Amino acid sequence: MYAVIATGGKQYRVEEGQRLLVERLGDPESDIELSPVLLVDGDDVLATPEALSGAKVTARIVGDAKGPKIRGFTYKNKSNQRRRWGHRQHYAEIEILGIARG
Repeated sequence: MYAVIATGGKQYRVEEGQRLLVERLGDPESDIELSPVLLVDGDDVLATPEALSGAKVTARIVGDAKGPKIRGFTYKNKSNQRRRWGHRQHYAEIEILGIARG
């Protein structure tokens, strides 16, 4: 059985016991519930909102992580206008505990 969940504007295919990095959700060592977009159990595929109304995916936030440093630079010619900026995304590592059909 696997499910497709949506969090942080992205969709992920998850199975029980899987660990993945998603955008920061909350405090470490806390349990969260995610609503699936699609749930596949063998030959059964649940994709409509009515069929997924009771389905849920439970996960535990295991820890935090940081993405790679992104460095940017803007420059305009002949006007002495320059700007340097950087960004480093924060992630939460989650472990999928269970997938329930509801």
